[in-house]
Amino acid sequence: MDDDSAIELDSDLLHFITCGSVDDGKSTLIGRLLYDSRLIWEDQLSRLIQDSNRAGNADSEIDFALLVDGLEAEREQRITIDVAYRYFKTTRRSFIVADTPGHEQYTRNMATGASKATVAVLLVDARKGLLVQTRRHSLICSLFGLRHIILAINKMDLLSYREETYARITAEYRQFAAPLGFKSIVAIPVSALRGDNVTERSARMPWYSGATLLAYLESVDVASELAKQPFRFPVQSVNRPHMDFRGHAGTIASGTIRSGDLILAPSGHTAKIKEIITYEGALPFAMCGQAVTLTIDRDLDIGRGDLLASPDAPPEVSDQFAADLIWMSEKALFPRRSYLARIGTKTISATVTTIKYRIDVDTGAKATAQSLGLNDIGLCHIATSSPVAFDLYQKNRATGCFILIDRISNATVGAGMISANLRAGTKVQWQESFIGKSQRAEQKHQRQTILWFTGFSGAGKSTIANLVEQKLYKAGYHTILLDGDNVRQGLNRDLGFTEADRIENIRRVGEVAKLMIEAGLVVICSFISPYTAEREMVRNLVEEGEFIEIFVDTPLAECMRRDPKGLYASAKAGKLANLTGVDAPYEAPLRPEIRVQTMEQSAEELAASVLDYLATRTMIDHIAN
Repeated sequence: MDDDSAIELDSDLLHFITCGSVDDGKSTLIGRLLYDSRLIWEDQLSRLIQDSNRAGNADSEIDFALLVDGLEAEREQRITIDVAYRYFKTTRRSFIVADTPGHEQYTRNMATGASKATVAVLLVDARKGLLVQTRRHSLICSLFGLRHIILAINKMDLLSYREETYARITAEYRQFAAPLGFKSIVAIPVSALRGDNVTERSARMPWYSGATLLAYLESVDVASELAKQPFRFPVQSVNRPHMDFRGHAGTIASGTIRSGDLILAPSGHTAKIKEIITYEGALPFAMCGQAVTLTIDRDLDIGRGDLLASPDAPPEVSDQFAADLIWMSEKALFPRRSYLARIGTKTISATVTTIKYRIDVDTGAKATAQSLGLNDIGLCHIATSSPVAFDLYQKNRATGCFILIDRISNATVGAGMISANLRAGTKVQWQESFIGKSQRAEQKHQRQTILWFTGFSGAGKSTIANLVEQKLYKAGYHTILLDGDNVRQGLNRDLGFTEADRIENIRRVGEVAKLMIEAGLVVICSFISPYTAEREMVRNLVEEGEFIEIFVDTPLAECMRRDPKGLYASAKAGKLANLTGVDAPYEAPLRPEIRVQTMEQSAEELAASVLDYLATRTMIDHIAN
């Protein structure tokens, strides 16, 4: 196979989406496209006719939307809820189409479809013109890097195919979309129900001389754009079947590669490509979208998650970047909460450090925001636990995007598009010390540890923590006690008790505790720390075994009865807001290393049980009571 034929082979697959407002006819358009292209099997057509009859349509009128709206809920409500993917092929091209939902509450589903596509078919009801969802979906398409828009002005049959309606909507949309950076906007007047200008030119609109929808989809060139981008290869795995073979497997994200080409490894070293291997055999040439195994002419430290690139156009490398983030979780995003970020094939700890602004998806206006809710889009600053390689999304969609994953539920909560490298030109990095934390701890004859006490206010955390420190001190151990009230006297005096402030409070304390770990100390922390995510964030700041979660499991009713600081009384009287257990939640640990219950034992006995736990794990010597 020569190079030109390889490009021809790969360029015939087009990912596109249909989007727009509810009832604009997206599903009907896809159904009509498949029907008129004779891409429906006989049994599918028979079932479609039966379903159409059951839906109350005349025998002669097929409801093409039923072909795509597969979910029962969608058929009952006559709307698209989920993203429906369909594969079809004509003599000129193969297609994967994503029919995306129009309702505002399913914006995240639409964004999911947009992230994979290169062309958007944006439907507009000719009777209604441009709507809020038209603008919202256009903005999302722009954010996700789609550069080709087909403006399908649908239901022209209901307006007697009037040219002035088509001209007015086209002009209005071009004016609106001018700042969005689309490379092409092609307006096509159609009737999805009647089939006008879908696959065949309509005789009812002789004033329109452009391409039909299918003809444009078959001819639009997007593959060559990807092939011209710099070579990027996220390593999925390393194949080492025997000592004489080492291959790096993955899918080419962008660009092309040939045997003998130079590639750049994350270490900064270069190597030559020896072979490009596929299941069918070796290739002299490969391009974006192909799954291959690459072998190189020298041994370099390359593993899963690394990005191989063209040395002539290296990627950005940073641990801080700005990104347009679409939030996909019903649980709001607050700055400083820790997540997992998946960038290419690499998974790494990441934190949203700042929300710069939220984008009004209806108008494009920017507004200040302290949090992002479901379907919100905002510009955020992201920090990762170590540097990662990426491209700016506007330059390379394949290596400029990422997802955020909730550490607890493992659910995808956000999708981001990187817009700027915040460390460009800087050299900020961790300064290694000649003396490590283990050496400092050895000097003190102990092991560095964080003992993290969590529970309601009044549970007894501080009492037990103080007793534990006292016993450790008497036994010769070097400790430091960090208490919630104490750190709010100075380090965190600027923070209140909102969810965002509580997250930042624990983040700061976690960073201080990490530094104390570097000093080789036993760090005793007593904080309500109501959110699982923040406790896990602190756990992940240090090495495995250095964080011990101690749940002081005292019932809320008993804490309210004790009320040593009068907090619960103040909250009940309406004088104190955001008190954990009253009008703010507490997420109890599910698997703490230690659980102590103050209703059953004294504080002295519970402190002794904590020390016994440490002794059994050889973290300290046994301390007699």
